[in-house]
Amino acid sequence: MAGGPDIKGSGPAGKGLDTASLLLLIPAYNEELRIEPVLRDYATYFAKHYPGKFQLIVVLNGCTDNTMGVVRSVAADHPAISALDFPEPIGKGGALIEGLRLAPLADFIGYVDADGATAPAAFHDLVRRIPDADCVIGSRWLPGAILHQAQSTNRQFASRMFHRIVQLLFGMNIRDTQCGAKVMRRNAVEKIHSSLRIADMAFDINLLYALKRAGFKILEVPTEWTDKVGSKVVLGRTSLTMLLSVIRVWLIYSPFYKFLGPLRPLERWIYRKLKQPRPLSQAEIGRAP
Repeated sequence: MAGGPDIKGSGPAGKGLDTASLLLLIPAYNEELRIEPVLRDYATYFAKHYPGKFQLIVVLNGCTDNTMGVVRSVAADHPAISALDFPEPIGKGGALIEGLRLAPLADFIGYVDADGATAPAAFHDLVRRIPDADCVIGSRWLPGAILHQAQSTNRQFASRMFHRIVQLLFGMNIRDTQCGAKVMRRNAVEKIHSSLRIADMAFDINLLYALKRAGFKILEVPTEWTDKVGSKVVLGRTSLTMLLSVIRVWLIYSPFYKFLGPLRPLERWIYRKLKQPRPLSQAEIGRAP
């Protein structure tokens, strides 16, 4: 939450938070109407409050509006901002997979949503906790979280049911896997990047489970959150896609996965019908970050 203590713990290779560099990713799909104040707020806040090098990279995912024009306009005033543009839709997860290839550019790398649901000070609070873990994630469901505008009843129900399924399959004991605010150490990202396959909204499950299996410490902390109007989530279709993707992550780590090759065409057909980005193959994510 905003206004937390300024913890001076060690970063990578013994660096303190006063010298560690930070790279923030914002995946964006047709966000021309919402992203400008978010970019300006983050650039202004971190220029004033973060002593290390700060970079903000917007990863455009098949945008058909003027999101790139807005990013360029803001970048003209704030040199810390830049963009990666993928003309074809690759999904939120796909955008983050591509963005996380840039992990070698910074000591810490994180991401937030383009709608500004996580304020800059709230994200900074996560960064302050990175000395305590390899990955720090915000949570809307832990005691102490501040929700300025709660999700609709339907979205809350879908979220809680999804959490139960994830807990049953993976046992990670994380209350809020889907909160769009996370920060990680560079070495953790580099270690698990080749395990990231999920290009849709279930990307976070893939990321967190890969981190857990690799032995990295994940710290979940209460955060400050404002649910925004104009969500890109289509509840029924998105929820079904996320369920399928979560099952796919579980299967990847099961002994049955090597026998499922003949089902790939069916998988591609299902994701195409759902109008959602299909999971990536090992060849597609195999190049090192």
